[in-house]
Amino acid sequence: MALNNPYQTYQQNTVATASPGELTLMLYNGCIKFIKQAKKAIDDKKIEEKNTNIQKAQNIIRELMVTLNMDYQISHQMMQLYDYMLNRLVEANIKNDIVILDEVEGFVVEFRDTWKQVIVKDRQMKFGQGE
Repeated sequence: MALNNPYQTYQQNTVATASPGELTLMLYNGCIKFIKQAKKAIDDKKIEEKNTNIQKAQNIIRELMVTLNMDYQISHQMMQLYDYMLNRLVEANIKNDIVILDEVEGFVVEFRDTWKQVIVKDRQMKFGQGE
């Protein structure tokens, strides 16, 4: 019988108890992490590792696309940006292109930072309503 890894248990509990907004933030952070790992793998000439990490980033972008609420106009614009980022990740994977990965990482960081602001404002509004 294997002992539970406390860090893994913590991660599972964090995901299980996170709000939808916090889960989206985790997706953005994960995507950034995998893009950074892919860039390092390109530098280290570890092609299989680069491929794995870019595919993980692609899977996160696909998940973000699936979870978009298309009832809002902004969602259609985000869908186009996600699609662009997905295509650029494919191109970066084929060409081993760090510049393209930098570009996609820039978009994801911007989305992540904006999303953080949305979460903070949402919490402030909820807290303000409770007074």
